[in-house]
Amino acid sequence: MSDAVPSTRPRRPAPMSVTVVHTAWLSPTMVRVVFGGSDLERFQPSSFTDSYVKLTFPKPGVDYPQPMDLEQIRAAFAPSEWPVVRTYSVRAWDAASAQLTVDFVVHGDHGVAGPWAAAARPGARIYLAGPGGAYAPDPAADWHLLVGDESALPAISAAVDALDPAARGHVLVEVPGSSSEIPLPVPRGVALTWVHTGASRLGSRLVDWVAAVDFPSGSNGQPADVQAFVHGEAGFVADLRRFLRVDRALPRQRLSISGYWRLGATEEGWRAAKAEWNAAAEDVERRAGVA
Repeated sequence: MSDAVPSTRPRRPAPMSVTVVHTAWLSPTMVRVVFGGSDLERFQPSSFTDSYVKLTFPKPGVDYPQPMDLEQIRAAFAPSEWPVVRTYSVRAWDAASAQLTVDFVVHGDHGVAGPWAAAARPGARIYLAGPGGAYAPDPAADWHLLVGDESALPAISAAVDALDPAARGHVLVEVPGSSSEIPLPVPRGVALTWVHTGASRLGSRLVDWVAAVDFPSGSNGQPADVQAFVHGEAGFVADLRRFLRVDRALPRQRLSISGYWRLGATEEGWRAAKAEWNAAAEDVERRAGVA
C-alpha cells in the first residue's frame, strides 16, 4: 500500500476535438480557419475581446489515447512524441452554428501552427481548450489605444468590433507591408494607422508612431481616461510598456499589455522566461516611482 497522498487538484477538462470546416486567406501572411465539431457544443465563450484558446497539434504518426489527456500523455510518452500546444486568439464565435474562427499568421515554414493552418483542409482535426482572456474595451473610457503587431491583429480586430460607434481613440498595427493589411472598419472617432516593418527591426517603427500620438486632454483639470491594449513581440512591448507607464503615466489598471511571443524563442521557452520579463518591467516602473 502506498503512503502517497492523492492529489486534490482538479483535472482539467479534456481538450475539445475540433475539425476544420473551411479556410480563407485574408492576406499573404494571414489565413482564417473556421473550426466545427460536436465537441464545440460545450465551448463557453467569454465576454473578453482578447479571448484565447490553447490549440493542441498531435505529432504525425503518434496514436494518442482518447479523450486527449495531456497530463497522461506527458507521463506515458517520450517528449519527442508529445503534441505541441500553441495559444491563439479567438477571432469570432458563432453560437448558432457552434463554429469558432481563428486567424493564423503564416510566414513560410516557420513555426508549427502557421504551416499547419496554411496546409489545413476541411476535415483536418486538432484539439482545443479554453477560452481565457482578461480585456474588453470599456465603454466608459474617454479614449482607446489599441497597438500590436500581426500576432495581435485578431484580438485588436475583435476589440474594434466591440467599440461603441461613438468611441474615440487610435488603432496602430504593424504588418510586414501593405499586402498584409486587412479590412478593419473603425468608428468615425477612431484613427487607424498601418505601420509597415519593411527592413526595420520589428516593432521599432511602431514604438516611434505610438510615441508621436497625441493623447487627448481631460476636462476640469483631470487627465483623460485612456484605456490601452498593447500586445505582440516582447521586445517592442517592453519599450511601449515603459513609455505608457512612465512617460504617459497610464494607470496599471487601464493597461492590458503583454508579450505574446519573443523573437528566437518557442512558446515553451517564452512561457518559461515571461515571469522574469514581467519582473524586469515592474522594476523599471518601481525605480521610476510609478504606482
